[in-house]
Amino acid sequence: MSVPLSYIWRNLAARKLTTLLTAGGMALVVFVFATVLMLEEGLRKTLVETGSPDNVVITRRSAGTEVQSVIDREQAAIVENQPEVAYSANGLRLASKETIVLISLAKRSSEKASNVLIRGVGQKGIELRPQVEITEGRMFRPGSTEIIAGKSVAERYQGAGVGETLRFGQREWTVVGIMDAGKTGFDSEIWGDVDQLMQAFRRPVYSSVILKLNDPAMLSQLKTRIENDPRLTLEVKQESVFYAEQSQLLANFIRYLGMILSIIFSVGAIIGAMITMYASVANRATEIGTLRALGFRRKNILTAFLVEALMLGAAGGVVGLILASFMQFFTISTMNWQSFSELAFSFTLNGAIIIKSFTFALIMGIAGGFLPAARAARLNIVDSLRAA
Repeated sequence: MSVPLSYIWRNLAARKLTTLLTAGGMALVVFVFATVLMLEEGLRKTLVETGSPDNVVITRRSAGTEVQSVIDREQAAIVENQPEVAYSANGLRLASKETIVLISLAKRSSEKASNVLIRGVGQKGIELRPQVEITEGRMFRPGSTEIIAGKSVAERYQGAGVGETLRFGQREWTVVGIMDAGKTGFDSEIWGDVDQLMQAFRRPVYSSVILKLNDPAMLSQLKTRIENDPRLTLEVKQESVFYAEQSQLLANFIRYLGMILSIIFSVGAIIGAMITMYASVANRATEIGTLRALGFRRKNILTAFLVEALMLGAAGGVVGLILASFMQFFTISTMNWQSFSELAFSFTLNGAIIIKSFTFALIMGIAGGFLPAARAARLNIVDSLRAA
């Protein structure tokens, strides 16, 4: 015979203050836990979705990032003319020789300077990135000192709006368009003509070459040929894999720091749940004795108190997730330790995070309620009734 669920619910309702405080503490822990997971997922999504599985990134061997990569013009020409490279409708190869430069810009809100990544792209640069759209203004003209700014850059930095000008590389550059890259890493970049940027910064070499293949299955064939060519010291990676690797260092830091904070906070929430449940056991000793006298077994009492703790955890989980869901409306920025430029990304909530966070809340409930529940189950009937 199990203890009625209505009895458990009424006991929680009868202790409104302690129930709210305990569930509230758990909700805050779940909020922190879910926010960390959302932060990590937002970063991963921003960088991973920056790359396309149909594209290939070629950089200097062991460079790690485009910022550290160097490809001379002769090597770039060899790469660009590989037989696996696809052609566009007008008969041109779908390849973009690109250069990466970091500049410092002042923020609109605080006047503080931060690194922004400038990408010089070839004529096919935007065609290779179908997720990038010009939402305001127009595309820059090849051979000119015109640039387009990512949506996040235009919003956060002085001089990055349409019609405004930026000075870098000893030149004045006019912003003629704003690009929306669908919340990917390109939203945190500024694009311009690769040849003009190389002249401005006196760079005789490229940083990377982006290719679109006739067939993604040809990647291994292209990779083997280029990496084994004695004339080349280059590395070939699928673009989506390349950007996924860029997210690992920062994502791991966020994950480990967040888990440490969640564990510390959860210990406090568990202790709070234990105190609440122990107080409940002490105040309800007579009730427990009465239940035992009515024929309820020790395991029924144990189960009832565990269900009560689970209800507290579930309530905290639901409230914590509701609070965390509002974080999706915020965009934050941090330094990308791989490229040393500032990267803007949003909190992302998905089904996996909801399940993990709610499970975490239930585990806190079980951990906080097991010992008090075991104590309640061990109470002697006679001693409990005498407590009245």
